[in-house]
Amino acid sequence: MKEVLTYVTENQTLRKLTLSKCADSNILRATGRLIEIKGVPFLALETFYADGKVQQKNIPLGEASETISALIPEQYKQLNISTANGDCEVKVSKKGKITVIDRIKRSNAVAVNLEHNRQKQYIIPDDKPVDFLIALGVQDPAGFIYDKKRAKFRQINRFLEIVADVESKILTGHELYILDLCCGKSYLSFAVYYYFTVIRGCKVTMDCVDLKKDVIEYCASVAEKLHYDGLHFIAGDIRDFPVRRTPDLTVSLHACDIATDIVLAKGMDSGSRVILSTPCCHHEMMHQLKPTGAFTDFLLEHSILKQKLADAATDALRCKVLEINGYDVTALELIDPEETPKNVLIRGIKRNSTSNAKIEKLKAEYKEICDTLGIHPYLWDGYVK
Repeated sequence: MKEVLTYVTENQTLRKLTLSKCADSNILRATGRLIEIKGVPFLALETFYADGKVQQKNIPLGEASETISALIPEQYKQLNISTANGDCEVKVSKKGKITVIDRIKRSNAVAVNLEHNRQKQYIIPDDKPVDFLIALGVQDPAGFIYDKKRAKFRQINRFLEIVADVESKILTGHELYILDLCCGKSYLSFAVYYYFTVIRGCKVTMDCVDLKKDVIEYCASVAEKLHYDGLHFIAGDIRDFPVRRTPDLTVSLHACDIATDIVLAKGMDSGSRVILSTPCCHHEMMHQLKPTGAFTDFLLEHSILKQKLADAATDALRCKVLEINGYDVTALELIDPEETPKNVLIRGIKRNSTSNAKIEKLKAEYKEICDTLGIHPYLWDGYVK
């Protein structure tokens, strides 16, 4: 067994190893793969616990064989090794006998491309405790990310990467003013506040608004416990919320249907320097669609394809409205679509100026598209006319 582990690590042919049937009932399994950190190869070992915790450890490649071998048979009773040249299975019987079924070919060994296995360097690292992640149930007090919250952890970091990409447009040298509209459970509210106050060292006032009073009360209590004094939670309709001044950043995650349009309207009306919004539930256009010409039968024949068109067209028209109102706009992928289909983020950055001719051209394009699709979107009135 140790010889096999030494071979697959030294030759870097290991794709994945899985340790299972643990003597400790609190541990479900452990998995390992080769990664590269700053040009140095490691075995990344993740241990999954029954309570949802995940413990991560990066083992120097020279120590990997010894470390994994020491876990069998006392801790784990089974080890599966997968390589491009075949697999190996190690089993421990009830009497403690170790059986090794080695099907790994030693000739023409195919090494793993560690360029694709580099450990993700998160803005908020996954190897130390962070107060708001613990308070919101993403981490335990030791800093382990709960397995069921790992997708949320990746979403938070991806959003912060997008924020970091445009922070030069946000940072003014003065106290920042940030809005989170339709904030919901406010994972991103806390993350953005943490990023600018703790990581970037800025003074921040951040208003987070949502209709759900109970959720707002909970988030406010968390902010108070964390002493996030500049983070404010307000229950109410975002349309009626009095903005303190021009926001440096307006964010929104998964505001449903026209709530996204209301968020964009608030951002445009207040002259927000940057707007980051991820739409959700595109019902408005789906209910209005009455396309003309050759589109008609083609689109209405299959409802699932009609919905996909409505989703894409709604967000494309939102981008055009932002352009009409003085923003440079990009549609980005927020997170892997395998984790959530709601993975589009609309990013608007306020321009200094736009020629009247350009604005009129954009308005004409918008109106032509809407006429073709037979729709009248929420943002037409007041933002296109």
